[in-house]
Amino acid sequence: MTLKPEKIDALSPERYRGIMERSMEDIHAIYEDTRRIVEDIRDNGDAVTLAHYKKHKSNITEADLEVTEEEIEEAYKHVGPRIVECLKIAAENIIKFHRAQKERDMWSIEISDGILAGRVTRAMDSVGCYIPGGTAAYPSSILMTVLPAKVAGVRKVVAVTPPNKGMVANPYTLVAADVAQCDRIFKVGGPWGVASMAYGTQTIPKVDKIVGPGNKYVTAAKMAVYGQVDIDSPAGPSEALILADESGNAEYIAVDFLSQIEHDPDSAAVLVTTSEKLAKDVCERINKEFEFLPRKEIFESSLNKHSYVLVAKDMEQAIDFTNEYAAEHLQIMTREPFITLNKIRHAGSIFLGPYAPVPVGDYASGTNHVLPTGQCARMFSGLSVDDFIKKPTFQYLSKEGLASLKDVVVTLAEAEGLPIHAKAVKTRFQ
Repeated sequence: MTLKPEKIDALSPERYRGIMERSMEDIHAIYEDTRRIVEDIRDNGDAVTLAHYKKHKSNITEADLEVTEEEIEEAYKHVGPRIVECLKIAAENIIKFHRAQKERDMWSIEISDGILAGRVTRAMDSVGCYIPGGTAAYPSSILMTVLPAKVAGVRKVVAVTPPNKGMVANPYTLVAADVAQCDRIFKVGGPWGVASMAYGTQTIPKVDKIVGPGNKYVTAAKMAVYGQVDIDSPAGPSEALILADESGNAEYIAVDFLSQIEHDPDSAAVLVTTSEKLAKDVCERINKEFEFLPRKEIFESSLNKHSYVLVAKDMEQAIDFTNEYAAEHLQIMTREPFITLNKIRHAGSIFLGPYAPVPVGDYASGTNHVLPTGQCARMFSGLSVDDFIKKPTFQYLSKEGLASLKDVVVTLAEAEGLPIHAKAVKTRFQ
């Protein structure tokens, strides 16, 4: 495998389109099968999940689905004290950042004499967090989903995560859930976990919204239950774009590039730079480093399928490409990163300067790592306190205030063929 720079102007339309489409999650092939599982859970509840997880425990019962206090205590025995300490530091930063996002509980303005209009902020009652699990551990995803909901004021936050054999949840996930003060956590993954939270079962409570990353089956299940509950933005494999000028550090960029395709074979990494020299230096470092990488098959797949080093004719072209790509993670390594930032319209989370690698945001700086992928940053934002609140409006009118709008409302209501709407106003002046 050899990575080489390419000029944006030299890309064929097909290759350009392939770069933009990258690892977008295609759920069409599995959607119908997933939907049938979801509907089975809706109609039959825990029985469907118990049948599925007999592969992990032959005599499974409903009691095996929920994590107990004893299991959390046991989990702490398998997680080193330094990791617990780091989880707590990360949690403090996440809480601090998300508290700053909270809006006023209420505001109002006087539209005109006698007409007061405003908006109040109210948290959702219940939220469900999907936490990937099984053979891998993602304690950071617990912090990133549970804590913003808690900060928003959600009354009940529950989580589901796939169990291992014996119906045992990953200890790192359980410790992180305890640090985040998650109210309840269940050992159910995939479409079974998503559907159980969407419809409610004998064991798992129904929630108002489901958030959190997962594989394509989780994404398909979330799409299938959308409308029954709210969901966050669709999420696919991890991706990052690095935007750099000639001041970029080739060593930093090369390792940042590789760190983003470490996730899985469908991850994507792109460097866009105005410097041909930097592009060549980065490629040389990546190619050299590749020989010593662990799990080489994952890196090779990502590098061959979705990763590119591109040279732009100028910064204007580089920024246009960056905005069209709309990356989940965007690193800006230019001489004046804050000036460049002013020209960025679409990105999930932005990392400025040579000392802000993406893993800092993944774990500990306080910003959220649940982010839109596959160009969805053009219309979605990363997870935040806003995802867990509603903003109902209100109005108060005096009789004089209503009188000032009487003719306008009556005229428009009658024009729309709704005479009783008009009468609701006229009655108050008879």
